[in-house]
Amino acid sequence: MANSSIESYVQLFQITVYIPTFVLGLLFNVMALWFVFCKIRKLTESIIYLVSLITLDTLLLFTLPFKIISYGSQNKWNLGFAFCSFLESLYFVNMYGSILISACICVDRYIAIRHPFLAISLRSTKKAAMVCSIVCVGVWAGTSFTYQFHDSTPTTCFYGFSNKIWENPAVLVTLETAFFGSLIAMIFCTVQIIICLKRSRRPDDPLTDRRKSMKIVMANLATFVICFTPFHVMFFLYYLVKKGVITSSLQEIIRPFVQISLCWANLNCCLDAICYYFVLKEFLNSPPQETKITTNLSESKCCASQSFWEQKGKAFEN
Repeated sequence: MANSSIESYVQLFQITVYIPTFVLGLLFNVMALWFVFCKIRKLTESIIYLVSLITLDTLLLFTLPFKIISYGSQNKWNLGFAFCSFLESLYFVNMYGSILISACICVDRYIAIRHPFLAISLRSTKKAAMVCSIVCVGVWAGTSFTYQFHDSTPTTCFYGFSNKIWENPAVLVTLETAFFGSLIAMIFCTVQIIICLKRSRRPDDPLTDRRKSMKIVMANLATFVICFTPFHVMFFLYYLVKKGVITSSLQEIIRPFVQISLCWANLNCCLDAICYYFVLKEFLNSPPQETKITTNLSESKCCASQSFWEQKGKAFEN
């Protein structure tokens, strides 16, 4: 990444992924926001988290056209240092903001079903808004390190970074901790949710709805793992190369995979948006008797409703 060139196959892969990610992601994110603000009347904790996540994903999507331009015209960035730094900050801030909000959604979902009585004191719309605000302020405060990406006025943007960023281990530790901490929390909460759903089943509960809820919960976790894990593994390996722990001869091999895996991570914006849209649409089209289970599949990032979680949690506790 210190090298100011990108392999042709990496450029092709990025264009192939970024164009449909931008178009479909923007389309479904806007449609999901329209459903939330125009069709869903009740403000809940889950809605607040969902809107925050969609907003972060949408802001990240707006940087993708500039990444395509930057990769297509190598060493010819003419839009200025300040704008480049702003775009890089916007990109990385919203990426890690999305990671942390996704973890918050999963934890909130876990509290609602596993500890329904404790949830009464822990969950509220004000607290959800406060958590989202803290996450956003925290990740934006971390933008200071993005101004170390380039030594001087850059001729490249989103790549060709300075070696100075590899001299500060705090950058690696912070990013890896944010991701793997969120991943561990999501795995734990998802497993507990599935266990609770299976144990609390009653004879009169619709089995198909329960299975659908479990599949959606697992799909959310799978999307998170598949999209974000490759980049953070490759980023760690590249850091070891830059620090001399791994032979430098592997740098030219690992660098393209870092760029490809970072591109791959942005698929999360598109996949999440598609999920938001179709689940919200299903919720709105469901007859009243079916909304018991599906109501907040949309509200809790494709999970079941707050009343459903709390009902099943109480059944499990009993």
